[in-house]
Amino acid sequence: MTPAAYWELRVAVGDDTAEGLANFVWELGALGVVEERAPESPAASLRAFFPATAPSAALEASLRAYLDGLRSLGFSVTGEPCVAPLIDEDWASAWRAHFTPLPVGRRLVVAPPWAAPSLDGRVALTIEPGRAFGTGHHGSTRGCLEALEARLERAIPAAALDLGTGSGILAIAAARLGVRSVVAVDSDPDAVAAAVANAARNATSDRVRCILGDVAELDVAPAALVMANLLTAAHLRLAEPYSRLVVRGGTLVLGGILDAEAEVVAITLERHGFSRGTLGSVDGWTTLELHHEPAGVARAPLHHRA
Repeated sequence: MTPAAYWELRVAVGDDTAEGLANFVWELGALGVVEERAPESPAASLRAFFPATAPSAALEASLRAYLDGLRSLGFSVTGEPCVAPLIDEDWASAWRAHFTPLPVGRRLVVAPPWAAPSLDGRVALTIEPGRAFGTGHHGSTRGCLEALEARLERAIPAAALDLGTGSGILAIAAARLGVRSVVAVDSDPDAVAAAVANAARNATSDRVRCILGDVAELDVAPAALVMANLLTAAHLRLAEPYSRLVVRGGTLVLGGILDAEAEVVAITLERHGFSRGTLGSVDGWTTLELHHEPAGVARAPLHHRA
């Protein structure tokens, strides 16, 4: 590597800001992004790598403006961004070393294309880390995979929807676990391209159909299983579309919810004809399973999944 061939941007992140910051630096043109957390450390560090041709001062200014915006919205932001030349480290190797095979739940293992996992009877999901969210390493994705696995152990529906598919990991997992037809939707063209590529890597292109679209205006047949790993604000906005997209008696799996926000999401969905099922939490992120029942179902307490 030649000296100063890349810029490295570092910034401390909290659980409530990590995903948004990661998406933002991708939009700034990052070549790779890694979230790291030292043992017993309360804060994680986000590292993003940019080509030397990127204007370092502009990168730092853009991130500072974004952090100021988060502060004004009431988010806790600690630390300031730092952009420095990367000379001695092979960033590509360091980035890849972060993504190793990861067992999830009882039956799944998520692995990047360059690492062959030890299956031990598990179903492998090969996911290329890239511009689309969803590698299995984030607590919200792991929680959704565990909830999906548990749901499919009870019964396998003929069709499913994955709303805000990102890398396509949930849609691909559903197909690999037996669902015959999955529609994966995202409003980001990069995410749709990533999902298409990942579906091909997992030999599920015949079962996973990836489309570009806005969930709020989606015109597809409702399904017995609908998954959405989105942030709480999106779930609240999409409560009515969820009621159209989940068949009566069907299941809605929602991820990307901070633990403190789970109750407001559950209450909002109850107003749109859903009753509460199980609740799981991974690294501070809640996954809700809800059931589309006739309107007026009495509210029940959340049941924690073991």
